[in-house]
Amino acid sequence: MALKIKNGQKIVFIGDSITDMGRRDVERPLGNGYVKLFSDFLTIREPGKKVDIINKGISGDNIAGLRNRWSDDVIRNRPDWLSIKIGINDLHGYLANVPCAVTPEIFEQAYDDILSRTKKKLPKCQILLIDPFYMSIEKSKNSFRKEVLDIIGTYIRTVHKMSRKYKTRLVRTHDIFQKLLKYNDADTFCPEPVHPYLIGHTVIAEAVYKTLSA
Repeated sequence: MALKIKNGQKIVFIGDSITDMGRRDVERPLGNGYVKLFSDFLTIREPGKKVDIINKGISGDNIAGLRNRWSDDVIRNRPDWLSIKIGINDLHGYLANVPCAVTPEIFEQAYDDILSRTKKKLPKCQILLIDPFYMSIEKSKNSFRKEVLDIIGTYIRTVHKMSRKYKTRLVRTHDIFQKLLKYNDADTFCPEPVHPYLIGHTVIAEAVYKTLSA
């Protein structure tokens, strides 16, 4: 299974805390999550291939934050490949009704904007979208977890819609984890439904590697 990314090319990963994972602190420059694992997989599986891997995740970020820093963190780096993982903070802010909350409508508009800008400025850049996930199967009425599961599909469908519109690759992380939760307790993969343990990051890294090899 060899990556489609060629020797000497560059890939930028951008997103929220799940992408960040300390990349701006003690775990710099790649963090200690799925981006670092992706790099490790490349080292093991294709030792002769040199790829410039850049992590631009920021903990707590949402689609509006990505749009605000898109020129600095993506366009300026001129990647050959780009991976976007965003959505759960948008959803949480919307449910909490915080000021300037990212509604599903705003989420779609902002996502469309950053992809349109990318296609115009970097027409040859290959793009991978990673949909938001929530590791829970809660069905209790009036439960916050059930509320998140009820609304997350709206944000996921937007990611899939953008993938079709811009002809990107796509990783369906929510579906992947929901299938795994049929056989394993959620605590196997995460301390709470949003932030994975190492095994959860391994699931994401493996899916990304597989999708970028297809």
